[in-house]
Amino acid sequence: MGTVFGIVATLVALIGLLTALGHVGYLAMLNGSAKKRGISGGATIDYVNSRWKVAGITAAVALLGLLLTSGGFVPDVLGLIIGGGAGLAAKQALDSTRREFRRQLP
Repeated sequence: MGTVFGIVATLVALIGLLTALGHVGYLAMLNGSAKKRGISGGATIDYVNSRWKVAGITAAVALLGLLLTSGGFVPDVLGLIIGGGAGLAAKQALDSTRREFRRQLP
C-alpha cells in the first residue's frame, strides 16, 4: 500500500512540476516573440515580466513537493499536497496568461 501511494504521490508531484515548467516555457516563448517585435512588443514584455515571479515560485514549490516524495508516508502525503497544489496554481496562472493574449487576437 505504501509503495503504491508513494508512486502516485511522485506522479502527481511530477505532473505538477511539469505544469509549472510549462508555464515558465510559455512565458519564455512570449518574451522571445515580443523581443523580436521590438518596440511594438513592449506591452507583452511588461506583462511577461510581471508574471515571472508567479511562474518561478510555482516551479520551485512543485520541485520541493517532488523532492519530498522520496521519504516515507508522511513526506509522500506532503509532497502530493504541495506538488499537486503548485501544479494547480501553475495551471491557473498559465490559463490566465493564455486568456490575456487570446483576447487580443482578432
